[in-house]
Formats: sequence, C-alpha cells, structure tokens
Amino acid sequence: MAFGADERPLYEIKANLFKGLAHPYRIRVLEILAGVQETPVSALLTETGLEASHLSAHLAVLRRYGLVVSERRASVVYYRLAFPQVAEPLQVARTLLGELLQDSQRHQASALSLPEIAPAR
Repeated sequence: MAFGADERPLYEIKANLFKGLAHPYRIRVLEILAGVQETPVSALLTETGLEASHLSAHLAVLRRYGLVVSERRASVVYYRLAFPQVAEPLQVARTLLGELLQDSQRHQASALSLPEIAPAR
C-alpha cells in the first residue's frame, strides 16, 4: 500500500517518535521524567550514570523529536516530558516486557525438561 502525498509526512513524524525511543538510555530518561513534573540535568546524570556528554546527546535527540522540553533557570537546565501522554507507551512497553520475560522463563523451563541428546559417536 503506497502512501498518499498527504500521509507521508504524518508517518514520518510518527516514525520520528519511535526513533526518539530507539535507545535504552533515552527510554530510561523518559521513564525518569514520567515520574516527576521536571528534573534538573544533574538528577538525570545521577539516575542514568551517563557521562554529561552522552546524556546531552540523548537529550538532544529527545528534544529534536519533540519528546522532551528544557528550560534554563540561572545555571540549571530542567527537563520535562513535552506531553504527559509520552508516559503511556512506556507503561505499555513495560507491561509487554513483563509478559515477554514470563514467556521466556516458561520456554526456558520447558527446554530444561526436554530429554537429553545422546552424544554423537
């Protein structure tokens, strides 16, 4: 199915949202921000354990894709989610992760109960 000329930009914007989510540290930053109204960069550095330059690069990606906004007050930069709804897909992903891990554990237990394979002669 081809995109119509009017649809393509909308799908590109949607894809960019997923690009913003496409790194474990960016997801972690968003999860931290989902639990607070706003937080200073220093708290994000502490929570993620990242070097300042790496955190800065991830925050730049999140800002570029419209997932977070920042505000400088004196010498401190604060971050918050651009939209509170950003927390919703994070929660869905967390629930799915739990289910995937449960299935993985079930499969692992099943695999351990399989009969042994005789060594090649």
